[in-house]
Amino acid sequence: MAQSGLLQQPVLTPQPREIHATQLVTVQSAVVTVPGGDAEDFFAAHDLEQTLTERGVVLSPAAGPTDLTVALLRKESPEATQILASEHLVFEAPMHDEGYVLVSQPGKVTIIGETSAGVFYGVQTLKQLVEYQNGVAQLWTATVRDWPAMKYRGIDDDLSRGPFPTLAFQKHQLEVFASRKVNVYSPYFEHTLQYSANPLAAPPGSSLTRAEAQELAAFARNLHIMIIPEQEAFGHLHHVLQYEKYSDLAETPHGHVIAPGQEGSQPLIKSWFTQIAEDFPSPFLHIGADETVELGTGRTKSDVDKRGLGPVYADFLTTIHTTLAPLHRRLLFWGDVAWNDPAAVDRLPKDMIAIPWIYWHEDSYDKNILPFKNAGMETWVAPGDANWSMTYPNDSGALDNISGFVESGQRLGSTGELTTVWNDDGEGLFNQDWFGVLFGAAAGWQPGKSDGAAYQASFGRTFYGDSSGRIDEAQRELMAAGDLIDASDAAFWLDPWSKEGHAKGAEMRAKIPAARLHAERAIELIETVRASDPKLREIAALQAMELGARRIDFIGMKFQLAEEMSSAYAKALALKDDKKHETETRDLLESISSMNGRCQDLRDAYSMLKNLYRESWLAENRPYWLDNVLVRYDLRIQLWQQRGEQMDSLNDEWQKTGTLPNADAIGIPSATTKP
Repeated sequence: MAQSGLLQQPVLTPQPREIHATQLVTVQSAVVTVPGGDAEDFFAAHDLEQTLTERGVVLSPAAGPTDLTVALLRKESPEATQILASEHLVFEAPMHDEGYVLVSQPGKVTIIGETSAGVFYGVQTLKQLVEYQNGVAQLWTATVRDWPAMKYRGIDDDLSRGPFPTLAFQKHQLEVFASRKVNVYSPYFEHTLQYSANPLAAPPGSSLTRAEAQELAAFARNLHIMIIPEQEAFGHLHHVLQYEKYSDLAETPHGHVIAPGQEGSQPLIKSWFTQIAEDFPSPFLHIGADETVELGTGRTKSDVDKRGLGPVYADFLTTIHTTLAPLHRRLLFWGDVAWNDPAAVDRLPKDMIAIPWIYWHEDSYDKNILPFKNAGMETWVAPGDANWSMTYPNDSGALDNISGFVESGQRLGSTGELTTVWNDDGEGLFNQDWFGVLFGAAAGWQPGKSDGAAYQASFGRTFYGDSSGRIDEAQRELMAAGDLIDASDAAFWLDPWSKEGHAKGAEMRAKIPAARLHAERAIELIETVRASDPKLREIAALQAMELGARRIDFIGMKFQLAEEMSSAYAKALALKDDKKHETETRDLLESISSMNGRCQDLRDAYSMLKNLYRESWLAENRPYWLDNVLVRYDLRIQLWQQRGEQMDSLNDEWQKTGTLPNADAIGIPSATTKP
């Protein structure tokens, strides 16, 4: 269906709980009304009007009748009561906070919500019911009754390990999140939120100012998203603790973990979260507190040796809970304490909310939730986007992890889900993360275990506006390529002439051709759809997707060319003294380095990818940190330029003297060397 563009049912993400669709009707003009006059509903109406305009629908024409009237109603209004009765539709109790009813008929659409959030989410569904094909806007007639499975549906976004988005891109993120019914955004801060009372650690050019924070929070409120910054308050604080001012707080000198019991720790934590509470008005504060691996190795060693790691950890969280009690917020924390010392869970305050995180496949995720549930604590679950340290996210793994973990959370009563994005090596591009994080949004809204295959088949249309099916096919090709070979950043940077690189190439050798064909097919599909459809949305994300495909293809090519160079040099070495094969020997050496040599191929590829990467980075991020990534490209470009020049010199010397050094002497792995 997607290939032909002829759909028998509308493609929607998240999938509504109940939908009965009938037909597509053409819409050329429309008017959106808010009979109740609610300000928040007017915002939803404006949001809808923007989408209708983008789809070619003329709004409120000055003369003549309109094709479509859209009314945004509250449940208690007489008109809403009449429509619900005539359509035999009931507003059930679970629909109160965010549920809605949508009735789409030829010429008229009615959206009914008990709250402004319900009306807003009905509008988001209606936006997806408007198709744009062949220059014509068409609307699905349908009846929808919908409400979320989980109360809190969110994204945790790493803003502390390299990339830091522009304020404009963050606003765009929030708009997209809201369109998928996300209601929580949790930016992750170690040191990149500027604090008025503690301004030392936040780097200029890569941190959020108070004015920006307040502007972002206000922007999010209109979209029914609450921002819950995660400020690490225990571990992951090296970028703070590296300053001498905070040296007395660290478990180890200039380390990563605050040492419980240090006099200045609680005043600092209180100062941070007091400002957060002022700038981000939500019911929650997120204190992080994961991976405190240094605890017990320095200042607290004697206490941990005496009482155990779990009690020391839990008691420090309890102290933070007491310190922040005057702010009247519930504390969220990462739930990996259950891995190390499940008994320590009972020591934690019961009104804290645990967020167990698991980013890989488990046959059952229940064991990660039950220690907190059994202790009487509320839980959210945190699956992962599988983007960290990857040239393109491992979306196959993300679909599996998200669907399984969220299903366990729903079944065991978790009230929220928080899909996580991490930029561990500082190279992550959020524009490559949409596929995974928006599946998390869908899984949190939809009841039960979400179908990754069905989501994947709809993503190109719902996110990019692509009715050809090419982007969905490109996504499948990328997933197939990434499943075949190591698509990590480490493999991308690995020197194939090194011992480790030689072994990696041998390990992947058999699967590289198929992986490259998948990646190259993805590139062709993306290029084709970009050239043929000027109405595509999210072009920067599509460019980042193509960058991922090109980097995966390069990984395969790099190891192939490295083996070809090894083989060519071995043959040249064997023939170097045979005058009858002088031309063949020269050709072999020039295949390694010349105008079209393999050293130059690798240099040129790194150079091209550097420029594409810079473009994608600046499409979403501030310039800070970018040079830390680009310098790696520069070093690889220089490496292969130098190797090419070295080989040119060896070729010249061979032609003069007939001598060539052994492969090992110039760093080329021998073709016969076992990895």
